[in-house]
Amino acid sequence: MYFNILILIISFVSMEAIAWLAHKYIMHGFLWIFHKDHHRPGGSAIEHNDFFFLLFATPAIICFLIGFKELSIYFWIASGITLYGFTYFIIHDIFIHQRIKWLKKTNFAYLKAIRKAHKVHHKHMAKEDGECFGMLWVPIKYFKEAKQHAN
Repeated sequence: MYFNILILIISFVSMEAIAWLAHKYIMHGFLWIFHKDHHRPGGSAIEHNDFFFLLFATPAIICFLIGFKELSIYFWIASGITLYGFTYFIIHDIFIHQRIKWLKKTNFAYLKAIRKAHKVHHKHMAKEDGECFGMLWVPIKYFKEAKQHAN
């Protein structure tokens, strides 16, 4: 059981690195055409960028199909990927972009730092010269800044 939980945690943490790489080199690379509407102000309720949800869910779906019957390691990998996807949705779509008007205010420095880092990412309207491609990993300077404003 502990091994399965470890696999789930490793999968979850690995997804932050995979999301960072995919964001920087795929979404801001050859699939920019699907991501650019996310960087335009006043976007619609449904964005082309939402296509990436399906793309990133595919490995979890495949792992669930392979590992569900015997709750093999694939099941726990899929669970980690899915948990990360759910966390990403709550942080990115609800907390930061307010696609659902909920979780608007916080005094928690970590969440303020996440929001600031993502805001800095969105300062760049083009696919080049971006920064802060991660979601849950926040550069320390934004964390320090958020803590200073909290005091």
